[in-house]
Amino acid sequence: MLKAVLIIIMALAIFAMGFMAGVYSLPILTEQPAPDVAILKQHQDRAQFSAAFKPDLKGSDRLHYGDGMVYLTNDAISMQGTLSPGPDYQLYLSRNFVDNEADFLAQKGTMQRVAGVRSFNGFKLVVPQGIDVSDYNTVVIWCESFEEFITAAQYQ
Repeated sequence: MLKAVLIIIMALAIFAMGFMAGVYSLPILTEQPAPDVAILKQHQDRAQFSAAFKPDLKGSDRLHYGDGMVYLTNDAISMQGTLSPGPDYQLYLSRNFVDNEADFLAQKGTMQRVAGVRSFNGFKLVVPQGIDVSDYNTVVIWCESFEEFITAAQYQ
């Protein structure tokens, strides 16, 4: 009887570890390629605003962070750097700087979702028509599936 219980516990533990490894690795396996460096540089050169994603924000940790520069125009937002891999990342614009989950959730209703982030080594996202980036002051990367704060950068 004890042997059967131990086998069941071990099987459940192995299943849980496999599941967690899959959740972590699936976004890496399905990641879209980063834009060409020349495209990112071209967007950087015409950016209206820029800011830095820093890995040491209050709500960031070893598994949820961004490190690099973000560039904004009214038609695109690009990032040169790295994001920790994860599923269902969304880019939001905020009128107030937020650096943790609680502040993000408290202000989410006032933010503007721009697009999903599908690349962790740089990206360029199209800003939907009707959004003026100068109406906001912060870019936030948020994991929608797990409600995890990833990173933010204040650009004005």
